Amino acid sequence: MVTINDCTELPGPIHSNGLWNTIQAGAMPYALPLLELQMVFIFAIVQAAHHLLKRFGIPRFTTQLLVGLVLGPSLLGRFGIFKNVLFSIKSQETLGLLSVWSYILFMFLSGVKMDLGMINRTGRKALYTGVACILLPLVVGLSTQLRLSRYYKLDEDEATILPYVTAIHCLTPFPVLVWLLEDLQILNSELGRLSLSTALVSDTLSVFLLLVSGLTGIERKKGRVVAAIDSVSIIIHVIVIVFAIRPTMFWVIRQTPEGRPIKDTYIHAIILVVLGSAYLSHLYGQTLVVGPFFLGLAIPDGPPLGSAIVNKFNSFVRDVFLPILVTTCGMRIDLSLIKFDYSYTRVNGILIVLTFVVKIVASLVPPLLSKMPFNDALTLALLLSCKGVVQIFFYAFLKDNETMANQTYALACVSVLLTAIFVPLLVKYLYHPSRKYAGYQKRDIMHCKRNAELRILACIHRQDEIIAITKLLEVSCPSSERPLAIYVLHLIELIGRASPIFISHQMQKKTMSNSSSYSENIILALNQFKQGNDKGVVSVNVFTAISPPKFMHEDICILGLDKLTSLIILPFHRKWSIGGSIESEDNTIRTLNCSVLELAPCSVGILIDRGHLGRSIVSSESSYSIAMIFLGGNDDREALTFAKRMANDSNITLTVVQFVAVDGDVDSRWDKLLDNEILKDVKLNNVGDEYVIFLEEMVKDGPQTALIVRSMVDEYDLIIVGRRHNLESSQTSGLAEWSEFSELGIIGDLLASSDLDSRTSVLVVQQQQNDGQVGN
Repeated sequence: MVTINDCTELPGPIHSNGLWNTIQAGAMPYALPLLELQMVFIFAIVQAAHHLLKRFGIPRFTTQLLVGLVLGPSLLGRFGIFKNVLFSIKSQETLGLLSVWSYILFMFLSGVKMDLGMINRTGRKALYTGVACILLPLVVGLSTQLRLSRYYKLDEDEATILPYVTAIHCLTPFPVLVWLLEDLQILNSELGRLSLSTALVSDTLSVFLLLVSGLTGIERKKGRVVAAIDSVSIIIHVIVIVFAIRPTMFWVIRQTPEGRPIKDTYIHAIILVVLGSAYLSHLYGQTLVVGPFFLGLAIPDGPPLGSAIVNKFNSFVRDVFLPILVTTCGMRIDLSLIKFDYSYTRVNGILIVLTFVVKIVASLVPPLLSKMPFNDALTLALLLSCKGVVQIFFYAFLKDNETMANQTYALACVSVLLTAIFVPLLVKYLYHPSRKYAGYQKRDIMHCKRNAELRILACIHRQDEIIAITKLLEVSCPSSERPLAIYVLHLIELIGRASPIFISHQMQKKTMSNSSSYSENIILALNQFKQGNDKGVVSVNVFTAISPPKFMHEDICILGLDKLTSLIILPFHRKWSIGGSIESEDNTIRTLNCSVLELAPCSVGILIDRGHLGRSIVSSESSYSIAMIFLGGNDDREALTFAKRMANDSNITLTVVQFVAVDGDVDSRWDKLLDNEILKDVKLNNVGDEYVIFLEEMVKDGPQTALIVRSMVDEYDLIIVGRRHNLESSQTSGLAEWSEFSELGIIGDLLASSDLDSRTSVLVVQQQQNDGQVGN
């Protein structure tokens, strides 16, 4: 790698005179053919090595660094063909310049992918962990470094650079974590999002500290005047980005019709600005990546602009450019130089181990105090302590500036390699991918404060399903005391496209063409529902996901995680006609529903619409009857909590029917206590502002329960039940073997039976699943 000051002249002739003349010369003196050969060689070796090592859980970054180590002076670099021909010292300038350019693009794309809004949504756990994992190892490392410098009597140059090296050891770079989580395939998991929020907090502090340390170094070398000028330049640069460039990016989004790609002219202009910001960063004494990184932060992440830039450049940067950067950094590692009899190397070794251990402890304590499971807390600590391409670049940058010795560089890179090998292996051992959407917070209706906003994610496959969804939301009685935040996801099967699409209909400008957007009718229906309520009572956000059916559950769970929803509503896979017969049945939707029930980060409801939900509700001339069938357990308590929200409208009548076993139930004493507690206000008729009917039915077995349920269906427009999956009780004994749809539970399956002549709609509720909870 080289700095911009090193490239003062071209490294010899550029074009070759032909293969024969090159062979006769006995070397490769031509810059362009040699660069192409180096790129092909690095790319081929890295891909082959990754193909072998990925089955052992070794990430791509680790493979690239290992390949560089093998090609370096420690192994193959000792041979003449590598040292003098393929990777000669003269060719290092061109290859190094390409590496710097690749890192500039990488940091720009990392900034584009960052969502600074996550800082506002960051909980205390992520905030405290992010602050602790950067400040605690930094304070301990710097204080230890001062003592070691005096003890080992380091010279002035070594003592001066040591604080910068120690600070790099303590970093928790957001881009490194994103790359690692992508390789581990847990980027969209709850743990992945928590670690990203933590890393964003830590990285924000890190950038500030690095800027301050850089300006301190400038003051020491060039004086206070130059440092003050550079400080003002940085501030002006940031102000221009925030108040000029970022509004321009939103203007670009507004100029792009919904569902249309961003114009190439805008993309080209952005890349030119990236190059200019890199040059400006160099002018005011910072690394070339500071300006592009800040510029990336100014671009709104996600569709349409952020995703367009990432889609255009990410693959080439990640798969072609970055392997060159990491491999060339690895080629400069000489293991023979690592000798711990040298005091400075010994001090660095102590600081590397100490900062890593302190970082693990600092990242472990806050999650444990928040009652996070130990394995998950340890996994989070390991993720935050892993090192990667950012540290490698900084080490190489210090080495290029001749402020880091070769042996120190080798030791620091080896520490990066060791963490990059063992951390992913330990994470895979501690954290199973099947738990990628497991939550650490209660995200259900029961734990939503009584007067707090209830967030609901409603999923729709066909546009005619929006009627039932809006009516269900309407009977939930939103008010200024209990507002609703509704997120509607229109799911469309991916056909005739190469890649999935995710559209946020709040960001882009509506197209004026004759062709309607994917979800136009859905948006119109929801806007009418929103306008039918008082201002501030209902907020509506519509999204469209076009993806293969086997991945749709990921779109649902990811959006539920991102919006912190308490309930996901899914349509049943059967559709009934106006006459009451089954019109269609889609087993793909059923498979999707089962996947969401298994992985959802919050509570889930399956809506079975048989026609009554299409009736008008908010009308002084008609009433709406709702029944809640209560047998006991988590799911029933969650369903009852949702039903209680509906008892706040004079046109809605809520009836709670509790089925009690004649011979005593088998529920635990704790479950019975919780059931009685949630039924207390129902029995006392102290729910909402309206009258609530409570009925108690004594039954001896499942068949008697089925008879009573069948007799009551025609009396109500909507029946709400809990799923109670795999929960045995006397009230349902003998019914399980007759169930057709396990995703509905026994009572839900009974109400959705094809031989039941009824138009009563049903909502089956499953409470958020805890770790190890099968269902109840």
